[in-house]
Amino acid sequence: MQTFIIEGGHPLQGEVTVAGNKNAALPIIAATVLTDEPCILTNLPAIRDVEVMLQLLQSLGKTVERLDRNAVRIHGDIRKTALDESLAGQLRASILFLGALLARAGEATLPPPGGCVIGRRGLETHFEALQPLGAVFESLESGFRATLPRPTAGDLFLVEPSVTATENALLLAAAIPGKTVIENAACEPHVVDLAQVLVKMGARLTGAGTNRIEIEGSAHLGGFEHDIVADHIEAATFAIAAACLQSEIVIHRAESAHLRMPAYYWQQMGMNFRFEPGRVLHIRPARLRAPARKIQVAPWPGFPTDLLSPMIVLATQAEGTTLCHDWMFESRMYFVDKLIAMGANITVCDPHRVLVSGPTLLRGQTLSSPDIRAGIALLIAALRARGRSEIRHAELIDRGYEAIDERLRRLGARIDRQAAQP
Repeated sequence: MQTFIIEGGHPLQGEVTVAGNKNAALPIIAATVLTDEPCILTNLPAIRDVEVMLQLLQSLGKTVERLDRNAVRIHGDIRKTALDESLAGQLRASILFLGALLARAGEATLPPPGGCVIGRRGLETHFEALQPLGAVFESLESGFRATLPRPTAGDLFLVEPSVTATENALLLAAAIPGKTVIENAACEPHVVDLAQVLVKMGARLTGAGTNRIEIEGSAHLGGFEHDIVADHIEAATFAIAAACLQSEIVIHRAESAHLRMPAYYWQQMGMNFRFEPGRVLHIRPARLRAPARKIQVAPWPGFPTDLLSPMIVLATQAEGTTLCHDWMFESRMYFVDKLIAMGANITVCDPHRVLVSGPTLLRGQTLSSPDIRAGIALLIAALRARGRSEIRHAELIDRGYEAIDERLRRLGARIDRQAAQP
């Protein structure tokens, strides 16, 4: 177990560069299963989830060469079609090997995927997405087996615009000759990044970034080189941290087109921010106020669910009352009791909604990180709080944020990492 020790109340100052997008890197790693030709990935975030995904790839028979901290070369072919249970149980994104293995080998055996416990996230959407393409599923004692007896290009409609179900459908459709149409597709930037990789591999694709994607598959897909898109969630997280701490920082590789909805709420809350040429986001101190509208998550281009936890912390420092609503995940709000213990004035309306009244003075506490996004929210709160805080299970935060303690220290934060004694 890792623990962050934070001395709060110190403003941030300086510049930070956004890492590669975790949610783009994971499906793109899965896409390398579609070919035995070399694939070079750069701007990979050096985080635990990416490392586990690469280990899963190696367990299937692929060779992974580390070029530097943020780049790998992947080559060779798969020798297995069953995922390692211990590795797959560590992250939700292991489900992305489903579409890739079906495309490459016509079969896949997967244990239940792991990941953060933020609500019920069944696999039915993935099954429903791949069945029109010919996939057949069989339940096993632990997990399931999928086969592809008759690959079929065709039309499919997603009941919900699931990101990973859209990506699984794209991975399979890319290897099936003929045109596949995906309607009610997810539109997030990381879906677009995967689509760009599939085009580099030889698929023909239009509509990425919209809810209707057309893809012409190819029986032979080749290698590629690709620079992973910057992580807009991380860019927004640094911006929110600076605003909470009344700080001035400059954030590089911040894509303004990917931050339109967060920027809408930041403007309503009185944040002093400006997008500058060269993908630069400049944050300065400002008096914060509650937004006129409730902060409600929605599919892209709506407000991202992964940003709601940090926004709840921001609301604790804003004058007035903010309603925060995540209808997607019923466990997203479970961390707010830890903010209340720090002195936040939060009313839990139901599992999906909280009322945050501010501004409030936060006090240092000993806390435990329940998941990636709640963990980073608690870290921001600890940086703002008066006194000393401990955040245990910091390794969960490491799953989504590269060397977050080192980067915050370079901005002036008082934060140290401590490993549990054996």
